[in-house]
Amino acid sequence: MRNVFIYAALGLGLAATTAMAQAPGRISVSVSGLHSDNGVVRCGLYASADTFRKPGREARGVVARPNGQRATCIFSGITAGSYAVAVFHAEQNEAQIEYGMFGKPKQGYGFSRNPSSAFGPPNFEAAAFDFTGTNQTMPVTLQY
Repeated sequence: MRNVFIYAALGLGLAATTAMAQAPGRISVSVSGLHSDNGVVRCGLYASADTFRKPGREARGVVARPNGQRATCIFSGITAGSYAVAVFHAEQNEAQIEYGMFGKPKQGYGFSRNPSSAFGPPNFEAAAFDFTGTNQTMPVTLQY
């Protein structure tokens, strides 16, 4: 009988450890390079190449207020997986990024892993990162 209690206790401990290892985490996106503290910074978290950079198709969206020409977007309750982040500075509180001549964004913009966008916007693979489910900080520097 005593062995049953020991195995039950070990089983409960293992189950608790497994549950904690799979608990959702937090991704903090540290945005720098803003030209002003006007408006808001909009961040989208994307979980696939099919949805990346498409308005309304993000897995999660967050709005942050700039302070000192920096902002932090926090995505909570995120499970482990591959993700990419797209960010833009909505200085006039725009809901979506606006594009000018030749498709260049009118606002400051950036992506996780800070890929080059000299020849157009990056694809999902260039901006994607692996999230283990624990708390992680992802720096993004805006381009204008």
